[in-house]
Amino acid sequence: MSWGTELWDQFDNLEKHTQWGIDVLEKYIKFVKERTEIELSYAKQLRNLSKKYQPKKNSKEEEEYKYTSCKAFLSTLNEMNDYAGQHEVISENMTSQITVDLARFVQELKQERKSNFHDGRKAQQHMETCWKQLESSKRRFERDCKEADRAQQYFEKMDADINVTKADVEKARQQAQIRHQMAEDSKADYSSSLQKFNQEQHEYYHTHIPSIFQKIQEMEERRIVRIGESMKTYAEVDRQVIPIIGKCLDGIVKAAEAINQKSDSQLVIEAYKSGFEPPGDIEFEDYTQPMKRTVSDNSLSNSRGDGKPELKFGGKSKGKLWPFIKKNKSPKQQKEPLSHRFNEFMISKPKIHCFRSLKRGGATPEDFSNLPPEQRRKKLQQKVDELNKEIQKEMDQRDAITKMKDVYLKNPQMGDPASLDHKLTEVSQNIEKLRLEAQKFEAWLAEVEGRLPTRGEQARRQSGMYDGQGAPTTANSCAQDRESSPDGSYTEERSQENEVKVLATDFDDEFDDEEPLPAIGTCKALYTFEGQNEGTISVIEGEILYVIEEDKGDGWTRIRRNEDEEGYVPTSYVEVYLDKNAKGAKTYI
Repeated sequence: MSWGTELWDQFDNLEKHTQWGIDVLEKYIKFVKERTEIELSYAKQLRNLSKKYQPKKNSKEEEEYKYTSCKAFLSTLNEMNDYAGQHEVISENMTSQITVDLARFVQELKQERKSNFHDGRKAQQHMETCWKQLESSKRRFERDCKEADRAQQYFEKMDADINVTKADVEKARQQAQIRHQMAEDSKADYSSSLQKFNQEQHEYYHTHIPSIFQKIQEMEERRIVRIGESMKTYAEVDRQVIPIIGKCLDGIVKAAEAINQKSDSQLVIEAYKSGFEPPGDIEFEDYTQPMKRTVSDNSLSNSRGDGKPELKFGGKSKGKLWPFIKKNKSPKQQKEPLSHRFNEFMISKPKIHCFRSLKRGGATPEDFSNLPPEQRRKKLQQKVDELNKEIQKEMDQRDAITKMKDVYLKNPQMGDPASLDHKLTEVSQNIEKLRLEAQKFEAWLAEVEGRLPTRGEQARRQSGMYDGQGAPTTANSCAQDRESSPDGSYTEERSQENEVKVLATDFDDEFDDEEPLPAIGTCKALYTFEGQNEGTISVIEGEILYVIEEDKGDGWTRIRRNEDEEGYVPTSYVEVYLDKNAKGAKTYI
């Protein structure tokens, strides 16, 4: 099966077919090129997607990735980044192994096709020339034969005519002979041209054209084989990255299997555990005491005669319904005359009042004393670790400067060793400062770790009653109870139920908060607290003080040492014992 023998007369169709084959190859190259662009675009989008959901450094999101589920998601993002890299490999391999090679092959194919068809056209032109020569010699032979025939007829006519001279007859005979010789020469030339043409035609159709068409056929078959190999390479490029993509997917599955719900639950405990124990049971508040008095004791005359019972304007206080929700409100005490109150105000010492209007604790203390013990320990440990990293960094810098100085000492031409003394001194001072800072935080950390109350101590703190120390039983006239809102935050409100209505001027009401608050219990300092901020008070471990206002949910308890010293301390630093007889006080049993 050869194009040279089978398609000897289809030169033009073969030319069109081979051009179509090259167009198909170029179309396939364009297809692969667009595939590589899609792979690059897909890889870029995957990388952008992975980058978009990566946790930002030094942000809250970075802290969330300590949970196993978030770690698995982070592993998924990293694996997707590697997955995108494999698509980039696909694009690179297709470009180098298919697109570039095929583009070069197409150029070679075009050159070879052009050369082969040029040779074919050249052979065609040669055959056309030979044909023209044959036609020319044929026409000349035909013309000479006709001329010789006419000359022969003219001679015979002259020879038969008796009136023609002998000279004219001889002349006609010679002319006929000349024409006859010319016809013979044309015949020989035509015969020679015909033989030559037949030989050229035979070579053309049996040698030149088959050879040229065979080259074209081989060229076309190479094109077909090459496009098939390229398609195999196209599949192999994809197949080569399948194992790596499989590893990426296996990594995602492995990360998903590493998710541990129990571990995440424990991390939540570690993150938000305060170290406190739940509150104990609520003591029963007996409101039937006034009912136990006899009728005579309740009579108006006895009350007036004895003068002992103190007149109180008080309403019924509602019992606490839940440890974090209570709406009871202490009743207001009987007001003194305005003149007495004004005189007392003029001669009394200034007192700190309206502490609730201050921002308790001010800025965050350096030792994190405003936090519960467990959270404070974590913050201090984190601070110590940060300082140790900074110390190590400074020490590495010092070592580098020292080595550079040694090099300068051995090779003075490289630099002046004295120029590094200032930098070395500065780094050493920074190291010393950081060490002192680290020692300070380590001391606080050791204090917290050594003084964290055990579960037994917490239970005694929450449920025990301090019986060895007496406490005033006067009702707290301005205690404010807290109510839990649905979202867990605390709000303070004044109970409006059965509130005593006393006729007094607005001016008189302004002095209500100037009265010192009565004690509602006592407390024992569990740790030493340095009250350096406005509104706080310093206490010493083991010191006994009076409680004048309970913790309202913000972690601070208001206490008093004596008449002139009162302020707030962290609730976690004291063990509170509330007087069960103090109205409105929260007690534990």
